[in-house]
Amino acid sequence: MSISAAQVKELRDKTGAGMMDCKTALTETGGDLEAAVDWLRAKGLSKAAKKAGRVAAEGLVGVALEGTTAAVVEVNSETDFVARNDAFQGLVRTVAGVAVKNGGDRDATAAAAYPGKSHSVEDEVKELVATIGENMTFRRSKALTVSAGVVAPYVHAAIADSLGKIGVLVALESAGNTDELMKLGRQIAMHVAATNPLALSAEEIDPAVVERERAIFSEQAKESGKPAGVIEKMVEGRIRKFFEESTLLKQAFVINPDLTVEAAVKAAEATVGAPIKVTAFVRFALGEGIEKEETDFAAEVAAAAGKG
Repeated sequence: MSISAAQVKELRDKTGAGMMDCKTALTETGGDLEAAVDWLRAKGLSKAAKKAGRVAAEGLVGVALEGTTAAVVEVNSETDFVARNDAFQGLVRTVAGVAVKNGGDRDATAAAAYPGKSHSVEDEVKELVATIGENMTFRRSKALTVSAGVVAPYVHAAIADSLGKIGVLVALESAGNTDELMKLGRQIAMHVAATNPLALSAEEIDPAVVERERAIFSEQAKESGKPAGVIEKMVEGRIRKFFEESTLLKQAFVINPDLTVEAAVKAAEATVGAPIKVTAFVRFALGEGIEKEETDFAAEVAAAAGKG
């Protein structure tokens, strides 16, 4: 089949691999982009498998805490300039507060009454669009709650109170001292902001993701030319390492890398005065998953000249 230059460019942008390697990968996988990414990884040719995609969305992530419930929201704008606007910051902060009361449900929060106004949160966003003259969207929200203990909120790269580029919530169930729990929760939230784990534990990782990693590791191990039994052990070893690197509880704690997060939580029980269980976490990074639309200005000019 014919592989287009645009397909090769997209794969190169995504992986950082060479042009010819990208073309070969796409040819080998019938033009399937995701399969080509895996092919390059298996061959050790992807230089940027973990590189974040280029994102267009600006705006703010905001957090709010009320009792044993906390929420995190993302409201997008077209430019970073708007994120520094007091009215926009007030909007995001208020939306986070409404999200707490609506269990973090995005649609329920959007439809809820905006505090002090006779219209909804969604309508308030539309009014601000008209006032500021820039498109905005209330993209998403999530909340965590505990029956006993704390939900610790944390904002990384904060530009104002409770507002910034990354928002994290960590839920700790415990009957212990809440001040000490909040301190521990904030440290774990800072860790989550830095490491971006896939899940809390191995059991919570999507089995399809695990199988995909296993297939890549198997392909890599086969190229060693070693016997099947050795290859199987190599693959299992790499899967264990994948879980250690990808799950919150098994990661080395950034505050004290000699301990895993799980071990650090256990050690903190003496100070807190009761058993502690990390039940959940949420991490919102501004604009993640939103692809930036790239335009080839030179090509547009050439096309326009050709039409003239």
